[in-house]
Amino acid sequence: MELILKSNNEQSIAKIIALARRLNVIVEKTTTDIDSDEKMAIKSRILNFKASDRSSFGDAQQWERQQREDRDLPFA
Repeated sequence: MELILKSNNEQSIAKIIALARRLNVIVEKTTTDIDSDEKMAIKSRILNFKASDRSSFGDAQQWERQQREDRDLPFA
């Protein structure tokens, strides 16, 4: 089994590596540099994402209307 962790936070990676070593897990550190063109392509894909179907959570506007309805308060 292989687990790949990517992080810019050196402190959290150091803690994970220390824990892995205590658990006798082999740790290999590789550096993969993502160039700015690849970063921009990923960012563009995320920002331009369009869903093909409606949300499975339903209509947010209708939910908000139902939540804001006037109702009898139990302590009135």
